[in-house]
Amino acid sequence: MESGFGADVAALARVVARQRAEMERLRDLTASSAVLERAKGALMALTGRSADAAHEELLARAEAGRRTLIEECWLTLGTLEHPKSGGPDADPAGVLGPVSASRTPAPTAPGDLADVLADLGRALVRVGSPQELAGCLLRHLSPDTGVDAVVLYQHRPEDGLDLIGYAGIDAALSRRWRHLPDVNRLAPLDCLRTGAPIWLENFTEDRRHYVLLDPSERWLSRAWLPVPGGHGSGVALGVLRTQEGPFEPRERQLLLGAARLCAGRLRAFDADRTGDASGITPHVQRVLDALPGATILLRPLRGASGAVEDYRIEAVSPEAVDVFGNTGRDMLGRQILESYPTVAGEQLWHGYLTALTTGVPFESAPFAYQDVVDGVPVTATYSVRATPLGDGLLVTWLRLDPVDRQAQRLWDVQRLGNLGWANWNLVTGETSWSAQTYAVLGLNAARGPVPLTELPALVVPQDAAPLRAAITELVDHARPFDVPFRIDAPSGVRHLRIVAEAVTEPDGTPAEVHGFVQDLTAQRSAELALVESERAMLLQRGVLQAERALADRLQHALLPLPAGPVSLAGLRVEVAYLPAQSGIQVGGDWFSAIELSDDAALFVVGDVAGHGIGAVATMAQLRFTAKGMVGTGSSLTGALTRLNTLLLHSRDGRSTATMVLARYDPTTRVLAWAQAGHPPPLLVRDGTARFLTRPVGMLLGASATPVYDSAEARLEPGDRLLLFTDGLVERPGEDVLTGFARLADTVLTKGGDGLDSLLTSMLVDEHRDDVCVVDIRFPEE
Repeated sequence: MESGFGADVAALARVVARQRAEMERLRDLTASSAVLERAKGALMALTGRSADAAHEELLARAEAGRRTLIEECWLTLGTLEHPKSGGPDADPAGVLGPVSASRTPAPTAPGDLADVLADLGRALVRVGSPQELAGCLLRHLSPDTGVDAVVLYQHRPEDGLDLIGYAGIDAALSRRWRHLPDVNRLAPLDCLRTGAPIWLENFTEDRRHYVLLDPSERWLSRAWLPVPGGHGSGVALGVLRTQEGPFEPRERQLLLGAARLCAGRLRAFDADRTGDASGITPHVQRVLDALPGATILLRPLRGASGAVEDYRIEAVSPEAVDVFGNTGRDMLGRQILESYPTVAGEQLWHGYLTALTTGVPFESAPFAYQDVVDGVPVTATYSVRATPLGDGLLVTWLRLDPVDRQAQRLWDVQRLGNLGWANWNLVTGETSWSAQTYAVLGLNAARGPVPLTELPALVVPQDAAPLRAAITELVDHARPFDVPFRIDAPSGVRHLRIVAEAVTEPDGTPAEVHGFVQDLTAQRSAELALVESERAMLLQRGVLQAERALADRLQHALLPLPAGPVSLAGLRVEVAYLPAQSGIQVGGDWFSAIELSDDAALFVVGDVAGHGIGAVATMAQLRFTAKGMVGTGSSLTGALTRLNTLLLHSRDGRSTATMVLARYDPTTRVLAWAQAGHPPPLLVRDGTARFLTRPVGMLLGASATPVYDSAEARLEPGDRLLLFTDGLVERPGEDVLTGFARLADTVLTKGGDGLDSLLTSMLVDEHRDDVCVVDIRFPEE
């Protein structure tokens, strides 16, 4: 098959199944049985034959003309001369209807749906091309549906759509529409892909979703319908109307019925191209008529590229039946994707293709299939054999009897469970094994089975004694056993088990042993891997917990928290530190709040990237170095520059950190501060909260040539200043500016009661990062 056909064929099968079900409903609607009776009555009246003889005559004509029985009935009714009304010879059987062989029937007035379709069906048997077919459809559908134009498009695989017939449009427009490329949002192509009709009844809305053929507003409502089992690789029937509005339910039924009536006529156009070149079909049909079971002769239907796209039923045995209940010769002319839609894309489909291309017969594995016997669904097991015959395939369905099914099930159990059965007769010494037992034990079947007492010789020495003891207890006391053991194989050690029980004589003496051997290597390997994984996880968790405990102790030793608020340089300072609630490693958040030698105060908040002992060590290094440099007279920006150099030349050279350095002079009430990639302090004054404008400052450890600036802010009595790490404002999936706004609002509305109240309000959910806050307040004068 062509590339991509197998992927789409399953969906095509479901579409065809729905189409065939709809066709069966329309068959009742159009009274096909009445058509057969009318054709038989015509022959009886004109030739004097009996009803059975007339029926056989119709069958013979259908076979000779390679048509279905219903098509032959329409042809018979359409070609018989219609006598003049009122004469003595006028339609003696009353069955011919209004059709004359010398003219095309005039369109009927809106009436019964069955009558309209019957007239259309009789007219279609005389059309000789898709172009004539389009004209016939327009004449018969227009009075009842208001159709103004009809087009027929054939799908060319990988080459879009070709216009093969049209009526109601001019030649210039037909040239523009001659070929449509394979593009998205093309309604006729979508209807063929999905197998469902597409009703376009709102022009303004439809052109938003589809590429309409004519961009003008000439046709305000349209319908595209797939022709089931149509010409080539698929035909789409399009009907166009100038009137606006939806298609009525009756109109839809009529159009669907018309599309299905077109299928047989389009297949007839293909008959000459894909006919029986070998001439063996009539002979095969006579043979199949005498054969029991289900056998069919299939003729491959090929696309433009030569790939097989479907098969047509050329000959069929009387007992053959499709999924819609058609039997015997009623199936002639139908296609496989119509009669057996579930075969598409499955093992049978590929098997047919292999047999056809290689000439080697194909036989499928047994499979379940549901028959209907006396109206009751019955599931049976079948196998299918396909044998090349001429340029076709002779396909036979073989129903497996219960014994075959039982053997197949036993084989499936052994194969799926990777086990084999074994019997040992202790009286006669006879031993029998299944083929799978040899495979499980890694033995050559040509050497025959191994006696029960010699099994321990096959296993590794460590497992021989337990197995020997279990066998002895079974043979002597009929005690069943289930023993695991190992064997050496070229691929490595394999883990097996043997389960056995004894069948005893009336006196209790064991006479026969039944058992099975199973390969548990995959299961055992998975168990060992799971145990090893759990052991590694426990070890890793222990290491991480020990590291957490050590880092936690180091952090508390290096970063002691004051018991309560402290006073520094006339300011009230409160500090809070909360470790992350998720994970088992401590973070690198830290603070400093100290009084310098010149009565000024130094405030620092920092955050080292990462967690664990390394982060704690880097935090300690930065904390003490920053205090030392600022305490000995270094400027804030100079201290940040040296700290950046320190991180660049640290042990791994990959550590980074953020930091805020602030120095408060009580004599001038000026707070000078600088930052390195850190959130700015929050200043609360006179009932408003704002973040201080950040001076330039790059992340510590990110560049060898950073630039750091400083800024100043004068504090007033009643002011409140918050220095914090990003864990206070950041939440997963949220913009950091949203967190800043939430902090400002919380400080004003809920933060007046103290730092604990502020943290409780900000950290409602579990926080995944450490949080460090330094709360600085200027007392009221």
